[in-house]
Amino acid sequence: MATFRTNDGVTLSYADTAPAAVGGGGSGVRAVVLIHGYTAPAAAWVLVSDALLAQGYRVIAFDRRSHGESETPMHGQRMARHGRDLGELLDHLRLDHVTLVGSSMGGNAIWAYVDQFGSQRLAGVLIDDQTPKMITTDDWPYGFYDYTPDNAGTKFATGVTSTGRGRDQAKSALAVMRLVERLGGPPAFRNASAPETIGLLNDHALADWRDVVARFDRPFVMLAARESQLWPCEHAAATVADNPNGRAVVVEDCGHTVAIDQPDRLVEELVQLLHDTDPSA
Repeated sequence: MATFRTNDGVTLSYADTAPAAVGGGGSGVRAVVLIHGYTAPAAAWVLVSDALLAQGYRVIAFDRRSHGESETPMHGQRMARHGRDLGELLDHLRLDHVTLVGSSMGGNAIWAYVDQFGSQRLAGVLIDDQTPKMITTDDWPYGFYDYTPDNAGTKFATGVTSTGRGRDQAKSALAVMRLVERLGGPPAFRNASAPETIGLLNDHALADWRDVVARFDRPFVMLAARESQLWPCEHAAATVADNPNGRAVVVEDCGHTVAIDQPDRLVEELVQLLHDTDPSA
């Protein structure tokens, strides 16, 4: 994987792959940046990457700090910094009119980027099963199951807890096997309760990005898993309700990580977004 150095001294890794017909670099080819969720590595995007490359897109899969092959500092473990890291990646690669795809926490890293730097460099955004507000309240019943203001200070003190809801993990066994076979082994997930990342998890859990989403002026898609283990799928429709640029899609027969359970459906919606934002169309 290639690397770059952030302005606070952290080396971050990414894979930058152009379609075979174009060759290395992919100059002039539309780019998609994939940002995975909490503890996941960039390698877990491989089924999505393969499909995008086959359709002629340049694919950049990004390991956020303390994820995958990137360095693991004790500092910068907050969503604002992860948004800045994404901005520095776009600067490093000189990317414009780029499409960002975020899975789980990676989706809210995109909103953290937009909050700080705006939408000027973006063509569109796709979010893979991530509610913009994790705390469940009377005005937002679409947060993490059983996570409320009453337990906001303790719910994620030791990592992500099981909700006992949604898709039985056994139903995803074939999808996971497909990923493992493609990689030649299981992807290297990080420890969800590690001291260098637990602060990030709690910062993520307390954030509310709804105002950022409401003001976003580019086309975006909110994918929701029908059988998400983390939150109700209705979060997608609620998120786009106040922004005509957004589109909500519920993916059937799918748990939280659409990129693993239903990568073909994610690619289908992403390619539609890419077509909708093609300046030559």
